[in-house]
Amino acid sequence: MATPAHVAIIMDGNGRWAKARGLPRLAGHRAGVEALRKTVRAAPELGISYLTVYAFSSENWSRPKSEVSDLMGLLKLFIRRDLAELHQNGVRVRVIGDKEGLQPDIRGLLQEAESLTAGNEALTLVIAFNYGGRDEIVRTARKLADAVARGDMASEAITAESFAASLDTKGIPDPELVIRTSGELRLSNFLLWQAAYSELVFLPCYWPDFSREHLADALRDFAGRERRFGGLAARDVAL
Repeated sequence: MATPAHVAIIMDGNGRWAKARGLPRLAGHRAGVEALRKTVRAAPELGISYLTVYAFSSENWSRPKSEVSDLMGLLKLFIRRDLAELHQNGVRVRVIGDKEGLQPDIRGLLQEAESLTAGNEALTLVIAFNYGGRDEIVRTARKLADAVARGDMASEAITAESFAASLDTKGIPDPELVIRTSGELRLSNFLLWQAAYSELVFLPCYWPDFSREHLADALRDFAGRERRFGGLAARDVAL
């Protein structure tokens, strides 16, 4: 099996990484940003064209205000420090999630990142920010229902294809591989529509410890699998 064009990652375990070292949670998030930098640099070298990362979920607002504030600060810092390098290295930035609920300065920075890098082709970095899979599906259903109510489309025109084309990820192929760190074995509301047939790899390491070697190992795991999309394996068809 070839290298997956699109890999999605649930970057989990920053807080536990910090706790294990007697450090504040912010230290774990900072270490997680460094792991993200390394992963973005490694992805195109390993043949990945699209990399989606779960940066901030729509449920993360329930965390302590101080931690949410720290996470927002790290996002601003990441964009301000890394945007020039991302652009220079041909990385295109796409942001998915509900942007309407974000503060104007955050929304402006995300829009700037998308606009500046729109023509790049080496890697598409998809940042899921203020994102939840259920919320995305509900927003899409509401959008299509409004279109039907206005008479812009018939209800019969709502198909799996037209629904997918109305999601935040319009124009982005579904991820063939979803990786989650920290040993947790769930999707946590991440790309629920898009990951319907994704291969899943769960790693015990915390996100700050994630390295190029972990990514390469996950790709080798993926390469050893047979994707059937609900059908039979070739060996079973022959029986």
